[in-house]
Amino acid sequence: MPARKKAEICYIVAFPDPAEESSEPKEKIRGLKDAPYFQPVDVDVRTLGHIEVQAGGVQVSVLRQRYDDRIQIVDCRFQMEDYLSMSAIQEREVIERTLRERFVPVEHRASGMFEEYVILLLTKASPTPEKFVDRNAAHIGRFIRSQREVLDQPELEQILSSRIRYSTQDLTLVDWEGAVIIAANGDFQSDIELLKVGNYQLLRYRMLDQSVEEMLDNINESFFINKRRPRPTRGAVREIVQHRLEVMLDFERTEQNLLLIGDWYTAKLYTAIRDEFYLEEWKKAIRGKLDNLEGIVETIQANFALSFETLMDRLQMLGWVLLLIGYLYLYALDAGWIHLAK
Repeated sequence: MPARKKAEICYIVAFPDPAEESSEPKEKIRGLKDAPYFQPVDVDVRTLGHIEVQAGGVQVSVLRQRYDDRIQIVDCRFQMEDYLSMSAIQEREVIERTLRERFVPVEHRASGMFEEYVILLLTKASPTPEKFVDRNAAHIGRFIRSQREVLDQPELEQILSSRIRYSTQDLTLVDWEGAVIIAANGDFQSDIELLKVGNYQLLRYRMLDQSVEEMLDNINESFFINKRRPRPTRGAVREIVQHRLEVMLDFERTEQNLLLIGDWYTAKLYTAIRDEFYLEEWKKAIRGKLDNLEGIVETIQANFALSFETLMDRLQMLGWVLLLIGYLYLYALDAGWIHLAK
């Protein structure tokens, strides 16, 4: 266990925050290691404000940003002593809960539609970053997972497996719930920016998945369960098709944002983030649901077209019957079978 020292903690929380128009200027994500030309494709960032707040008796520096006018990411920085101790985990829980309640809207906290991520930032790790992680594996695992229980060896190995090294004095450890960044020169921001992008992508996929599920539920209720509702109209079918198209375009845009330009380190780190956040699995799952939705929509369109065609055939038959009745009436009148009263 390391001596009692201070460390900086970066707590990130992301939640849906759509905005049609904004007065804040657009920015680009910059400042990555040896990659001034790096940019996530088509990701616009707007800074909403930078404030100092109190949370759990600790001073917290808060930076609020909106990504692509869809998701707000709140970057919270604070100092902690004895950061790998059990008491530090309890103290962090209070600080993070206070920050969630202050910045995440109630509806998103209730639905769980938000992401949170914690990062330990260190400038010194003796004797080397690699050995520091190995010697403190149990404490680091508890820090990342925010657990007070002792983790078993297989789980610890899984947590500590994704390690990216920029130099012998730098190391970034990435896990699903948290990360550790060790940088001798204090250059944390480059890695934090990539972790923000990863959380942004993950939440976007979750939002897309929810949209597809809601659409499937609405189709099921409208067309298959609630028989007392009026029969679907052409407008209802058109609305379903349009909503599906919007979701597909949103999905393609989200997928395109995964294409990154940068140096070898940036590529390796983002690959680790993508794997740990299961972004490829999310993409494949949503793609499968969209394919299923396409088949359902095509079936609905075919059935609606068939029903409309059947209706037109019946109306045409009714018209022929009325025409025939009228013709027989005129024929009978002409033949003198029917005498009109004078």
